[in-house]
Amino acid sequence: MNRTRLVSVSKRMSRHLRHAPEEIGITLDAAGWVDVADLLAALRISREELEAVVAGNDKRRFAFDETGERIRASQGHSVAVDLGLEPAEPPAVLYHGTVERFLSAILEEGLRPMKRHAVHLSADVETARRVGSRRGSPTILVVDAAAMAADGHTFHRSANGVWLTDAVPPRYLKRT
Repeated sequence: MNRTRLVSVSKRMSRHLRHAPEEIGITLDAAGWVDVADLLAALRISREELEAVVAGNDKRRFAFDETGERIRASQGHSVAVDLGLEPAEPPAVLYHGTVERFLSAILEEGLRPMKRHAVHLSADVETARRVGSRRGSPTILVVDAAAMAADGHTFHRSANGVWLTDAVPPRYLKRT
């Protein structure tokens, strides 16, 4: 599968497995899973194309269940799903990539999930930089995750390593 096709299918999968399953006539279960056969039919792609997208996605956005017969997005949903993630102890510091135009609001209000269920944080600066660069020149924020956890904030780690929390109040944020 060429790169253009891979990106196109990946974007369609992200949209429908995270935000708008009804647009293509699929239904996610309570944990976000859908039968692979249903997704293949709805997207009109082959199993080989699906597997290439899952394997080739550098962010590991998608995961098969243990049988390989169901698939879901690893995180980032705006539709109601329960990924069944257990609370996890975060590293002392996490990172968030954004762009300058959002910085003053973030430093005043903190990080909020917006249309998603959780704020997404990275364990390393490079990943945060890649995330932030999707909207322009990235600005990296340092999150004092150790202090947040000590103050009772809960963290979860998704299957692809993204750290999730309900919100990050401004007092835990610092610009790099």
